[in-house]
Amino acid sequence: MWESYLTGLVVSGGIIMAIGAQNAYVLGLAVRREYHWWSAGLCMSADIILLTAGMFGASAFLLTMPNAMEAMRWVGVVFLSWLASQALLRAVSGREGLQAGSVKARSLRGVLLATLAVTVLNPQVYLDTLLLIPAIGAQQESAGVFVAGASTASVLWFSLLAWGGAALSPWLSRPRAWRTIDGLIGLMMAAIAIHLALGSTLL
Repeated sequence: MWESYLTGLVVSGGIIMAIGAQNAYVLGLAVRREYHWWSAGLCMSADIILLTAGMFGASAFLLTMPNAMEAMRWVGVVFLSWLASQALLRAVSGREGLQAGSVKARSLRGVLLATLAVTVLNPQVYLDTLLLIPAIGAQQESAGVFVAGASTASVLWFSLLAWGGAALSPWLSRPRAWRTIDGLIGLMMAAIAIHLALGSTLL
């Protein structure tokens, strides 16, 4: 049971840490201290709902089609490898830092609508929560415990973005910080892809 929980925590945590539109948006709000906890809470809720729906739907599908698990495993390897390469490329080339006063303050409603947009309009969110993570979770002893671990990763990650972004706003405004973040993300994604390619459940 604990193995399923820890696998969900590690797999979901590694994937969620791939800084995309959603995560960068929340981090930007945190740097500006602009309703960042509201935004983070919305992201957590969306992740938990999608992970739960994807996990149990994918599990039923995979039970009826045994060959689908193997195919989805390799889809995961390719997708994670792509994420790793993109993150490592950004680490090498660099990107702009987040500036703490670069955007005018918005209303809570505007922040929540924008957060919802970068969440539901991002195809990567559906690939992660409805396909990739459930494909790994279907191999675990307990699907429910795996979802709990995956959900915990989402809560921890977005809490870290909201708290850490506000606390470290001077440091996060520097492009060099993003190179470090992207480098760590790329290495983690590459490690998960290798584990999957070897047929491992990561733990």
